[in-house]
Amino acid sequence: MQAYVIRRLLALIPTLIFASLIVFVSMRLIPGDVIDMMLAQNDISTAQDRDAIEAALGLNKPVFMQYFDWIYGVVQGDLGHSLWRNTPVTEQLAESMPITFELGFLALIVALTVALPIGVYSAIRQDTTGDYVTRSFSLLMLAIPGFWLGTLVMVFPSVWWRWSPEIEYVGFFEDPVRNLTHMIVPAILLGLAMSAVTMRMTRTMMLEVMRQDYIRTARAKGLSERMLVVRHGLRNSLIPVVTLIGLQAPLLIGGAVIFEQIFVVPGMGLLLLEAVSQRDYPVISGVFLVVGFGVLLINLLVDLSYGWLDPKVRHQ
Repeated sequence: MQAYVIRRLLALIPTLIFASLIVFVSMRLIPGDVIDMMLAQNDISTAQDRDAIEAALGLNKPVFMQYFDWIYGVVQGDLGHSLWRNTPVTEQLAESMPITFELGFLALIVALTVALPIGVYSAIRQDTTGDYVTRSFSLLMLAIPGFWLGTLVMVFPSVWWRWSPEIEYVGFFEDPVRNLTHMIVPAILLGLAMSAVTMRMTRTMMLEVMRQDYIRTARAKGLSERMLVVRHGLRNSLIPVVTLIGLQAPLLIGGAVIFEQIFVVPGMGLLLLEAVSQRDYPVISGVFLVVGFGVLLINLLVDLSYGWLDPKVRHQ
């Protein structure tokens, strides 16, 4: 197990380097230049000023040299400085990263709380009214765009009932109640969007497992239906479900970008959108590096969970 974990962690390095190279180059292919934005903001148009700003920001070097300088700083724990604020990217990420992770964690709890019980219920009550209702609900969640639903929640309650979700963020350790009041609505919406696919996968795998011979044998021996479902059925059907959850990690983080913008949550999503609009290359690269590492780490944890769910699985 230890050797397997070490190999997987070492494999993260070339993956992150390749991903960072793609992001680093592709951001410079987007129309619009940060130097032009700075010159326009300061009402400057001389070539001398442009050259001076490029030299000060290190943007006068070839792209591959800029990338190697950035990677060298990353190895030393320095993700660079914002081109606009001149503040370290690590400080901005330290402020926004826990907020995004909190939103993602709450959304994951909502998704699993909704998807697993409903998926199991739909499987053991196959072709009943409850099964049709839950399947219709999952299709509805798949069909509704998250940004559209979030916009509706922000607009219509304020028009109809003079109520709108909390938009002033307060840290969890500063005021847990106000923090959860702010985070719970986007977490529920993001979790419901994620629960749709998980719910359908849980139902499908439960139907397959409950038709196995060992389930019929356990039922014939008099094992209670509750124990049969929870102890034998659910656990043996969870490996594909857990795999799906790992594959949804990028969607979870990508969805957080949208909901952070709608509900004014100052996480990495909001930071990324601001950086893209300003062509703040160090911030964009830093956010993608952290997000990429988080996604790869989640997938590693998913792989390690297989051994707990199925003792026959061995990591070597």
